[in-house]
Amino acid sequence: MRQLSDNTKGIFYLILSAFFFALMAALVKLAGHIHFVQKSFFRNSVAFIIAFFYLLKERKEKGADAVKIPQGSLKWLILRSCGGTIGIFGNFYAIDHLVLSDASILNKMSPFFAIVFSLIILKEKIKSVPLIAIIIAFLGSMLVVKPSFNFTEFLPTAAGFAGGIGAGLAYSCVRKLGTMNCNGKIIVFFFSGFSMLFSVPYMITSFNPMTLSQVLLLVGGGIAAAGGQFAITAAYYHAPARDISIYDYTQLIFSTLFGIIFFDQIADLYSIIGYAIIVSMAVLNFVWTKKNHEKEASLSK
Repeated sequence: MRQLSDNTKGIFYLILSAFFFALMAALVKLAGHIHFVQKSFFRNSVAFIIAFFYLLKERKEKGADAVKIPQGSLKWLILRSCGGTIGIFGNFYAIDHLVLSDASILNKMSPFFAIVFSLIILKEKIKSVPLIAIIIAFLGSMLVVKPSFNFTEFLPTAAGFAGGIGAGLAYSCVRKLGTMNCNGKIIVFFFSGFSMLFSVPYMITSFNPMTLSQVLLLVGGGIAAAGGQFAITAAYYHAPARDISIYDYTQLIFSTLFGIIFFDQIADLYSIIGYAIIVSMAVLNFVWTKKNHEKEASLSK
């Protein structure tokens, strides 16, 4: 049997992560009328426990230095955790109140915002083609968001959009931490613990009693989220983002299918046009980035 290339493995793992994250969203929505902060607490608790045991194992095998927080990285861990908490709160609120595919595509604005935050955090210049893609994708997102003066109707889409911004900030901070050789498991552990602590005041004052099925659905959502995290890590271990990142948008397909199967949800025409614009801009940015990298690589030889 012919061995799979690293790019093929990367694509497989990225599509697998997209499936897991879409499944997480569906399970969270199926859990019903539980406050989004409580849902996020259970989701993060699973990732926290898994990361904790991995860190214990790594410390035992490689010593204390392997799980040490690098000097100067604490502020970036905190900023990543703040962005990630905004991202997950916004995403979970949107999941509860929107068509599942709408919540998914608003969260997938995060790569565009990551480009913007990379300018601020990593001092990476935004070139003309990605800038055009960001602007057009933003306009496309407005077809999904549908701004209105009815705050009650607008709030879920605004929350989903804010979640995409928070996730974009978090991804940029993860890249910054990567340049500082911060252990990825520490990043997951720190973020999960931070977000859980942020949820504690609500859990103490306003905890919603849950049925066994709701607990199992939320635990399942946490396991699916952890599966997504591990799969996306494996994807970018095997192949660079410029070669495979576009396949992350397969989450929209899975979310659309889960929305139809579990919730009888079909996006409206404006949202579908918005999806097409955002995904088209992601394709444009993907193709341009790959060609630009190949050109720079050939010139450096």
